[in-house]
Amino acid sequence: MAHDHHHHHSRAHDHAGHSHAPDNFGWAFAIGASLNAAFVAAELIFGYAANSLALISDAVHNLSDVIALLLAWGGAWLAQQQPTQRHTYGYRRASILAALFNAGLLLVAVGGIIVEAINRLQDPAPVAGWTVVVVATLGIAINGGTALLFMRGRHGDLNVRGAYLHMVADAGVSFGVVVAALVIMLTGWLWVDPAISLAIASVVLVSGWGLARDSVNLALDGVPRGIDLSDVRDYLGTLDGVSEVHDLHVWAMSTNETALTAHLVRRDGSDDAFLHRVSAELSHRFNIHHATLQIESSGEVCKLAPAEKV
Repeated sequence: MAHDHHHHHSRAHDHAGHSHAPDNFGWAFAIGASLNAAFVAAELIFGYAANSLALISDAVHNLSDVIALLLAWGGAWLAQQQPTQRHTYGYRRASILAALFNAGLLLVAVGGIIVEAINRLQDPAPVAGWTVVVVATLGIAINGGTALLFMRGRHGDLNVRGAYLHMVADAGVSFGVVVAALVIMLTGWLWVDPAISLAIASVVLVSGWGLARDSVNLALDGVPRGIDLSDVRDYLGTLDGVSEVHDLHVWAMSTNETALTAHLVRRDGSDDAFLHRVSAELSHRFNIHHATLQIESSGEVCKLAPAEKV
């Protein structure tokens, strides 16, 4: 039989058993951004009144968080927009860019805290005790409360994790400011304030670095963390009638949605039931919700069969 092998090719796109709409954190972003913007204004006013450089610099730091929340909110909103003729996946990738910017902001903020703390160690400044304690305690409540709004989505969505880490870091900074102010009022040790700032900065640096590494990986079409490509390949290779798997790609479409394309060599050809079953299993086992499979009766004619071809 010399007819064209391409008659045996079929492409399937699974739309069964999943929804493209991620958890909506829009209200969490709105509440978080509003509360933090109000807090920045309060910190600036009381910071000037108390002549506290700590509060003023924390206000600037918190302003970066308001920007981070707005970025993450914009990314999440864009990710839910419908595909267009020009952007056939919609704007899902915007959430990855937002996570990337967020990681950058987090690392810049850490740098600012470290520089300020080192300056303070060299030239300790007196702190206006109770004003600082009251305002920073309010900061713990606002930032801690905002972090709780994002807690549920921090593992499933890198963009939400970025917002969550920002808020947790801020609650930590505010807690450090309270502790430092109380210790200084009791002992007069002015070096406690910058020392605690440095300890907090090191913790934030670790989480910010992790966020940066993961978001750069997704931006470069890397396999998302938590998915082992060899496990996916092994699963597809053991499917009924499949003799070869090639041109396998797994990448992130957004911070909470993963796509896969693969060519499967299956002499019996394909049917809808097989394709839907495989797509449902990929979704269930590997959290890959957007699978596109090409079935071939022979791998010999496929230009993408060699491992080095992409």
